Amino acid sequence: MRAAGSVGGMCGDSRIINEARRPTVSGKDDAVSLPRFFCAILRADMSVPRHFALIPAAGVGSRLGAATPKQYLELAGKPMLLHAIDAFLRTPQVQEVFVVVAPDDPYIDAAIGKGDDPRLRILRCGGDSRRESVLNGLNAICEQTADVDWVLVHDAARPGLTPDLIQSLMSTLQEDPVGGLLALPVVDTLKRDDGNGRACETVPRSGLWSAQTPQMFRYGLLKSALAHADGVTDEAAAIESMGMQPRLVEGAHRNFKVTLPQDIELAEFFLKNYP
Repeated sequence: MRAAGSVGGMCGDSRIINEARRPTVSGKDDAVSLPRFFCAILRADMSVPRHFALIPAAGVGSRLGAATPKQYLELAGKPMLLHAIDAFLRTPQVQEVFVVVAPDDPYIDAAIGKGDDPRLRILRCGGDSRRESVLNGLNAICEQTADVDWVLVHDAARPGLTPDLIQSLMSTLQEDPVGGLLALPVVDTLKRDDGNGRACETVPRSGLWSAQTPQMFRYGLLKSALAHADGVTDEAAAIESMGMQPRLVEGAHRNFKVTLPQDIELAEFFLKNYP
């Protein structure tokens, strides 16, 4: 039996990485397949999987047009990033919360204040993209995580996250062989632009979901997937590139991503009226 908290072998283990490229085997659900190395890990590791939160916060949020990165803008009395951090810290099942920032980030210390919760840790290893930041963060914590531990990756610009949403995701995916993400079914009619500002096609919305975060996957699986998936915009896409199908867990409208200036007022409305 491997002791809880020990490393599961993903720190520089090329054998594990290469195994991810081999043929997959079917699990209980015919629609789900897993790499052989991951099935072996699940069988061999008898420790209880833990939950870690990882928040990539190295972006600048250029579309918002603010003087400071958007994750540090004040919303309902505190920096946007702090709302997401607090949601995880108020969830007892979360072992630690890791925030990945740029190496020269000048804002994070003031944003978190004293940061006296021992579960909160800042990792100054952010990259040029979300994928790089998440992968760098996973590499940084490899000595304290096991391959079967769950990692919940969450956007710093989604301040509407709540402990209830986190617990719903964790309870739904606890026995899932792949993992999954919060998402919402698309309800609007979708139009495709012809490139000149005119609708050229109505896209059927049946079966379409809008991805949210957290996105929750096993540490070893997620690290391997991101290492081999260039250009992905979220963790679920990296898992999909390995031939697996993440589970969709219904999220909430309040958990939207703050992207444009008009999003600020709506985010504050939720945070002030539905804390």
